[in-house]
Amino acid sequence: MEIGRRTQSQRTALTRRRLLEATVDCLIAHGYAGTTTHRIAARAGVTRGAQVHHFPSKEALVVAAVEHLAEQRVRVALRGHGHSRSEADPAADVLAFLWDTHQGHMFVATMELWAAALTDDVLAGHVARVERLVNQAVIAAVGELLAGCDAQQALRNAIYTAMDVLRGILVASFAERGPEQVRRRWERATVYLAPLLTDALSADY
Repeated sequence: MEIGRRTQSQRTALTRRRLLEATVDCLIAHGYAGTTTHRIAARAGVTRGAQVHHFPSKEALVVAAVEHLAEQRVRVALRGHGHSRSEADPAADVLAFLWDTHQGHMFVATMELWAAALTDDVLAGHVARVERLVNQAVIAAVGELLAGCDAQQALRNAIYTAMDVLRGILVASFAERGPEQVRRRWERATVYLAPLLTDALSADY
C-alpha cells in the first residue's frame, strides 16, 4: 500500500511539474492572452481533466507556474553564488545574485503577468501575492548568501531598491533586444547601488 501511495504521489508531482513548465513555455511563446488551458494541457501531454483537477483556472495555473519558476531561479542562483562569494565584497555578491535571479524565462513570464494584471483584477490579486512571496524568498536567500545574516530594514530597503532598478532596466530592454547593452546599464547602476548596500550591510551587522 505504501509503495502504491508513493507511486501515486510521484505521478501527481510529475503531472503538476509538466503543467507548470508547459505554462511558462506558453507564456514565453504566446504571451498571457495566447496562453490557454487547452494549449497548456497539450504541451504538457496531459488531459484537460487532469489539468482542471490540479489547477481549476488559468489564473491559478499561470501564477503557480511563475511562482514555481521564481523559486527555482532563486535556489539555482544561491547554489552558484554560495561557492563563489567574496568575503571582501559582500555588496558585489548581492548585486550579482540579484542579476542572476532575474535572468532567463522567469522575468519574461513575470512581465506577461504584470501587463495582464493591469486589466484583470483577479489576476492582479494573485500576482501581488506571488510578488510578496518571491521578494521574501530573495531576501531570505540573501541572508543565506551572507553567511546567515538576518536582513534588517536597512538591508531589505537597499535590496528592494536594487531590484527596482534592475527590473526597470530589464523592462526598458525589451524593445531593444540587446543583452550586452542591458548588462552595461546594470553595471553602470551597480556603481551607485554598491555603496547603498555597503552602508546597509554596515548598519545591519
